[in-house]
Amino acid sequence: MPMTNTRVALAKRPVGEATPDCFSVETEELAELADNQIRVAVEYISVDAGTRTMLRGEGFHQQVGIGDTILAGGVGRIIDSTAEDWEPGQAVRGGFGAQTIATVSPDHIERIDESGLPLSAYLGALGPSTGVTAWIGIRCVAKPQAGDIFVVSAAAGAVGSIAGQIAKRDGATVIGIAGGPRKMKHLIEDLGFDAAIDYKNEDVNARLRELAPNGVNVFFDNVGGPVLDAVLDNLAMRARVVICGAISQYDDMDNVTGPSMYLRLAERHSTMEGFAFFHFPESIGPATAELTEWLKDGSLVLAEEILEGIERYPEALQFMFKGGNLGKLLVKAS
Repeated sequence: MPMTNTRVALAKRPVGEATPDCFSVETEELAELADNQIRVAVEYISVDAGTRTMLRGEGFHQQVGIGDTILAGGVGRIIDSTAEDWEPGQAVRGGFGAQTIATVSPDHIERIDESGLPLSAYLGALGPSTGVTAWIGIRCVAKPQAGDIFVVSAAAGAVGSIAGQIAKRDGATVIGIAGGPRKMKHLIEDLGFDAAIDYKNEDVNARLRELAPNGVNVFFDNVGGPVLDAVLDNLAMRARVVICGAISQYDDMDNVTGPSMYLRLAERHSTMEGFAFFHFPESIGPATAELTEWLKDGSLVLAEEILEGIERYPEALQFMFKGGNLGKLLVKAS
């Protein structure tokens, strides 16, 4: 009986919010493997905010064509291979896309040394776009010092929660900005942040003045928009603002709202710098090694929310943009 693959494809380009009707779920028969190909049963698919920027048809990131499988990172196990030294049963990670079975060449995947960690960890705390991004953003760009007031937005998300924990390790006082009581509790009780600001129910500017009366030394931003403006208005002298993402802007990249308080950078002799993990290729190995060590000794926490079934990928992406997820958001494909 022929093997089948179920995939999530782009049905139409979103205008504003990427609603489920922008996607289609399709099942197809798979051909026999060609030479030097590997077939992977995808177990988990990463749900990332940056995916929204790939649905426009133009932009910085690789774009998804109409009818094409949604681009996404994944982990799984080899089920068939015509490639030398790649055997069924091996755990692998790669850009498998939002689908249940991926057919790839060896240069598009990497082996996973599970080392007692769950496969999902290689998309979360050890994922290039999550834990590794947070580590690089802190250690290579933000560089918080002992005694610094460190603020992170989207603090209960996959990147923000790890960035805050690393800053705390480095001696900073950590303030997380997130939305809703569940996330406030998570930041303080589970992650050990010093304070939390609920942007949905509190005045961010007023709370920053209360919690950081002498100003914010480092801001790690994943959101942009009004949250960025509020922190810019509360910078200390010689502050560092690090731009990791801007999820508040991704639904309308043709009309990005820039910071209205950017003159505070000049007034406070401060800097703003953006980055992506691939700008620091030499740091990916050290980041992965240290994050692995922390995961194994239990000193690093990353919550996971997992939606079961490939057909729920569109729902998962929408859930993320509504601010629903705690920690790393994944879809279990098989």
